[in-house]
Amino acid sequence: MHLSQVDLNLFVVLEAIYREGNLTRAGRQLKLTQPAMSHALKRLRELLKDPLFIREGANMVPTPFSRNMINEVRQALQILEVSLYEDRNFDPAHTRRDFQIGFWELMESTILPPLAKVMTKAAPEISITTSRVKRREIEMELSSGSMDLALDIPITMSDSIKHLPLFSDRVVVMAREGHPVMAHELDLDTYLRQDHVLVSSRRLGPSLVDAELNRKGRKRRIVLRCQHYFAACRVVSETDMLLTIPERYALMLNSGFNNRLYPFPLKSLQQLEIHMYWHESAENDPPNRWLREQIKKVVDDSLLAVDEPELKRRARTAEKNRVPSRPSRRS
Repeated sequence: MHLSQVDLNLFVVLEAIYREGNLTRAGRQLKLTQPAMSHALKRLRELLKDPLFIREGANMVPTPFSRNMINEVRQALQILEVSLYEDRNFDPAHTRRDFQIGFWELMESTILPPLAKVMTKAAPEISITTSRVKRREIEMELSSGSMDLALDIPITMSDSIKHLPLFSDRVVVMAREGHPVMAHELDLDTYLRQDHVLVSSRRLGPSLVDAELNRKGRKRRIVLRCQHYFAACRVVSETDMLLTIPERYALMLNSGFNNRLYPFPLKSLQQLEIHMYWHESAENDPPNRWLREQIKKVVDDSLLAVDEPELKRRARTAEKNRVPSRPSRRS
């Protein structure tokens, strides 16, 4: 088979079906009708001599052949896309692109609202899909092109992965108003004697906090492991459990719960750094570079504009407006 005989648009269809797992959603992303997608898939199957996808209900499940080739297809498409875009031709107002970004829940809530406001005005044809990606898979996802950017804590990766520090936040401990053993300051021994709620998308494995405690030869007792910080804040407000959480996110969530915040009592983990990651193949891709610039600007204007005095003022306001809480169910 000679490359001149191949319609490269068919591989765009292949990648979209693989990513969406559904023919209709893939067609919607590519602005193609259902018959056009079915025809393209038929041509792909004839060209590659493989079914490529097996239909299971509404889902399209990739065959081993598709799974083996998808990373190379994505890399080739990304290289072509980067080469076709030039700075003088890139116009965010008229560019159609769907970005895949790996986000933590806490960063979604703080970064996405101001970023969505920017995108709506400056780039109405650009869409963003966020997902939670395991840290050990971030490099693979970026390298394969299935993810464009990732925002996470500092991670050791190969030189092919570029990164930029975005911001740092203080780590705080949240406890309910009237917690029976919490004083004005929280020491490490008191912290370790309490029951804790851990927020994680994983069923098993230590958190960043627990890894640092283990490194110091200490351990806390986790009695609840849940998926979302909002649920954890509510649990804290109605029990004697503690939640360890970044401060800016804690202040945002806590407005509806009136829990108390204390500095995290372990000095080696009192600041949490967040970095932005991308693959070197996207370094000079104008849309990717533009989005990185917008995220950095949003962070600088929306997050970092709230300085330490302002955070303290918000904490004092929350303290002043706090209403008496209900007794703990465990009291």
